[in-house]
Amino acid sequence: VCFLGVCAGEFSILRSPQSVVFRDGSWPIPGERIPDVAALTMGFSVEEDLPWPGLGVGDLFHRPQATVLVTVKGVDKLPVKGLSYPIENAVPFSLDSVANAIHTLFSEETPVVLQLAPSEERVYMVGKANAAFEDLSVTLRQLRNRLFQDSSILTSLPLNSLSRNNEVDLLFLSELQVLHDIASLLSRHKHLAKDHSPDLYSLELSGLEEVGKRYGEDSQQFKDASQILVDSLQKFADEMFNLYGGNAVVEVVAVKEFNSPLSRKTRSILQASQSKKENPYNLAYPYNYNYSVIFNIVLWMMIGLALAVIVISYNLWNMDPGYDSIIYRMTNQKIRMD
Repeated sequence: VCFLGVCAGEFSILRSPQSVVFRDGSWPIPGERIPDVAALTMGFSVEEDLPWPGLGVGDLFHRPQATVLVTVKGVDKLPVKGLSYPIENAVPFSLDSVANAIHTLFSEETPVVLQLAPSEERVYMVGKANAAFEDLSVTLRQLRNRLFQDSSILTSLPLNSLSRNNEVDLLFLSELQVLHDIASLLSRHKHLAKDHSPDLYSLELSGLEEVGKRYGEDSQQFKDASQILVDSLQKFADEMFNLYGGNAVVEVVAVKEFNSPLSRKTRSILQASQSKKENPYNLAYPYNYNYSVIFNIVLWMMIGLALAVIVISYNLWNMDPGYDSIIYRMTNQKIRMD
């Protein structure tokens, strides 16, 4: 019971290139470290080391060109194809740190950064995403109108027990329409997937959660919606993976509901006195991950300066003043003979 209460969610890898290594196992991953997994797979550094055995080293010289992370709320797990890991302490997270790293390192190339939550009308598009996805429906009214157009997914998607006249069903279907439109718009701008800057897609889907609240998790509508969502996610993953030439990571996070953090990460005045009580053996604190880099820079710089001083001192000590013609030009004959 305690394990089920802590591990409430699943982190799945739908598609990934050979340069990114995910090991097969049931290692739980902390919910707050999911953005660090996305950062490490893209080759970015993180503030704290990630002691999670599910992620291998991989090829350091070939990083994926895109990371696609889809968060599905309302279900603990989805029967998707790929590796899956349980989530420990499913707290809310964001990929803002990854987006900031992309903008800092690739500011001149304007990569694609798209973060979208259709049900909350929350959208964040920066870089080339502003021009490529300007026709993407983001508001609820736009999504509803998009569903009833000729090229919508309603013409090809089997609804089964879902209805076109129910607002909850339309909200769920509109999120699937967003997945389809993102892949469709990217296929029109294939040059964005072939540049040298990495891209980031972060989508949050809560339509399945609303279907479960409306009909119940044991209803036929919820079962049909779950199966339709799995098929749509797998198709979306294959399309994005192929558009990037097999060099993209597509991940899915399924959570029943996000838990509030158990403890706030704050610093108090009493922290110093508490640390002394909790550390009676006076153990050293973990060093920063830049320690080895700074140590090597200082070490080899000091060695180089020491060798330079030795060589210069040796040459000055054994220098023949006869080679210095200025002394002989500025003095008279008597001093030169002496």
